[in-house]
Amino acid sequence: MSVTELRPRTPAETALVQLAEAAGTDEDARRAAIEALRREGLPHRRIEAWHYTDLRGLMGRRLGQGQAVEAIAEKAAGPAETVLAPLVAGSTVVDLDAPDHAVAPAGVTIAATNDLSDWHESPNHLDRPVDTVRLVNAAFGARAAKIAIADKAEIGSPIELRSGIGTQSHASVEVSVGDQASAVVVERVEGGGSPAPSSLVSHLAIGDDAEVLWIIDQSKDSDAAHLGQLNVTVGANATFKLFLLNAGGALVRQEVHAVTKGEGSQIIMRGVNLLEKDQHVDVTTTLRHTHPNTTATETFRNVVTGGHGVFQGMIKVAREAQKTDAKMACNTLLLSEDGDFSAKPELEIFADDVQCGHGATAGEINRDHLFYLMSRGIPAAQAKALLVKAFVDEMVEELEVEEAIAEALTGKIEAWLEKSH
Repeated sequence: MSVTELRPRTPAETALVQLAEAAGTDEDARRAAIEALRREGLPHRRIEAWHYTDLRGLMGRRLGQGQAVEAIAEKAAGPAETVLAPLVAGSTVVDLDAPDHAVAPAGVTIAATNDLSDWHESPNHLDRPVDTVRLVNAAFGARAAKIAIADKAEIGSPIELRSGIGTQSHASVEVSVGDQASAVVVERVEGGGSPAPSSLVSHLAIGDDAEVLWIIDQSKDSDAAHLGQLNVTVGANATFKLFLLNAGGALVRQEVHAVTKGEGSQIIMRGVNLLEKDQHVDVTTTLRHTHPNTTATETFRNVVTGGHGVFQGMIKVAREAQKTDAKMACNTLLLSEDGDFSAKPELEIFADDVQCGHGATAGEINRDHLFYLMSRGIPAAQAKALLVKAFVDEMVEELEVEEAIAEALTGKIEAWLEKSH
């Protein structure tokens, strides 16, 4: 019999395991996830998918700094400190910790399950044999809520997903959208005074000829860590739109993994990352084209006044996916020497009849544009703010969403810009 000696765990890894052990019941599935977390630990820079986000080191700065694990767990288990209005008025709010309490609109069913995230295989080919985000999610006992939208249903108001606002927050959700249906779903990832790490794993299956707008609104507290993952399958002639807003959090990793499941699938992804001092925000995406005649456009805009940002984007085109048209761009506005941004766009193409491209830019505000506005009598600070606002608001405009949704998103962005200047 051979015995494999485990690498000594860092204080952060030990603290995370202890928090997971104190988080819920002791059933076999969760115990297996906790033991895997103890065995595998957290990823570090030598893991390609985490090269720019040394989670083991970064998490060490967020756990145990002057606070015992027991104190973190106690505060995380306390009541929420804030009551949030929906991002969009009239939304159906679903508490993922108690989904059965939600009043489902016509054409929608909502149910709770005892299922945990399957962490045994990673959707990112560069990650470890286990999936890091799902492993943490399962170790903390996040149960999967299930939301099903019927065929041909047109859900008029957004469905807003929430979990543990202000408390220890680990949740999982599976959303299925039937053929020819349409819906708007909002992931609300907010703070509320809890220093404990949080995670949210979402699965979205879009039927043929359906259309879904999925919004991720992340604004955790300045001392909080959050791990998020969205996994999407897009049916034939279906449209998936994503808007991702990162406007908070000390340590954030948000993954998006999308796969086309039929000819004519369309993926439109837009994102805005707003970074301040001491933040580390990582957005990692993979778009897999597996059928012919599919399209994808992915654009992220980043405003950096401090901290460190990361974008890793992979477009993968299978041999069968001829006539694929896919574009990816990452544009960064550096407003301070105290911040930086790492971009890694990639293409992996096995088909020979495609139109694919990627690019990344980084720079300061265009001085010619600034001079033009100032020459029209606009003060320098106001002119600068207008240019920054136009830079990020374009991401919302390109989605072509309803006015109420657009106003809610631009309002969140403007609030951050006003606070940071």
